Amino acid sequence: MNVGISRRNLMQTAGIAAFASPASAAGDMPAPRLEGKDTPKIALSVADGGGGATQPGTPSNPPADSARRIKQLGVDWVLSGGGPIPWDETRLKDQMEGLKASGLNLGNLMIGGFNNAIYGRPGRDEEIEKVIASIQAAGKAGLPVIEYNWYAHRAMEGYFEETDDVRTGVGWTGFDYDLVRTPGRQYVGSVRAEEASIKFRDLPPLPDEGAHTLQEMWATITYFLKKVIPEAEKAGVRLALHPNDPPAPISRGSQQIMGSVDGWKHLIEIVRSPANGITFDCGVTREMGQDPVQICAYFASRDRINHVHFRNVKVTKPYERYSEVSIDEGENNMFLVMKELVKHKYTREIYPEHPRALDYDRDRGRIGGYPGGGGYASIAFQVGYTRAMLQAALMSV
Repeated sequence: MNVGISRRNLMQTAGIAAFASPASAAGDMPAPRLEGKDTPKIALSVADGGGGATQPGTPSNPPADSARRIKQLGVDWVLSGGGPIPWDETRLKDQMEGLKASGLNLGNLMIGGFNNAIYGRPGRDEEIEKVIASIQAAGKAGLPVIEYNWYAHRAMEGYFEETDDVRTGVGWTGFDYDLVRTPGRQYVGSVRAEEASIKFRDLPPLPDEGAHTLQEMWATITYFLKKVIPEAEKAGVRLALHPNDPPAPISRGSQQIMGSVDGWKHLIEIVRSPANGITFDCGVTREMGQDPVQICAYFASRDRINHVHFRNVKVTKPYERYSEVSIDEGENNMFLVMKELVKHKYTREIYPEHPRALDYDRDRGRIGGYPGGGGYASIAFQVGYTRAMLQAALMSV
């Protein structure tokens, strides 16, 4: 039967349809959702713009060319150390305005200088009053988040440099609870000569720290939070307590309150307030053998994540032996972590921290900080990867 359709006509019709379909589909495809007021904010430290500055900066603000390098990565938000306490409203405003002149917004300052409060020693009330005054100044200046630590001892003596042989020598930061220091290896942390042949787990307490139980440390932070959090609420400022990193079971004789997820959960119950939150670190979460996606959901659903550290690790033994690796090659599903943050409408800073050491950065001089840590080239890679995860998550939720 002749229906007037030849094989050639069929092929021409199919070709036209094939050509037209992608254009139609592309026309219906929504544009990528970008970082904005109601999304997480990718942030860098003010020091992450790299060296080689031609104009001097301040301890808290980057020089002009460093700020420019941060902006060239598409990053508009930064974090920094806050300097000695008590903070002053005028100084904070000057700092924030200086950053704004470079197109950068300050979203988080780290506060310290209250060891008497941490250890429950004489003088803690005076230090807590300085912290409260700093929080009040931050509120008046418009700073949204203050980050802090509550280490009995930070286990940095267990850090050493490793290399990623698959990526031809990229630097990793290793941690080993049984580490014995050997000549020729890069480390961080203070070990006296007579301690050099001792495993990290067996190192004695330091004289200025002493040894502390969980009960002692929970007592001191409870005393602190009950005084500070009501003032933070009044000031409109959120506090973010960073977890123990490394999360060693015992550090120089001391137990660590933020060295377990149970500890994180207990913290936010001491004073129930969005102002009493945590820095959610998906790297530390995996170092403790936990699933960062589930833990992120727990705290984000309760609005208790006030800052985020976004990085990846490979774990040999939870708490005791792991490697901080490139952000795209560890055990964490970074997309699902980001998706969880977006799902629960997290809108504060995400810091893609701990860049890995690349030859490009090594060739430009010594890299400070953690052994196996990197510089600006690696930071650029981290930012690009994090932005891809953010845009994908925004499109999928």
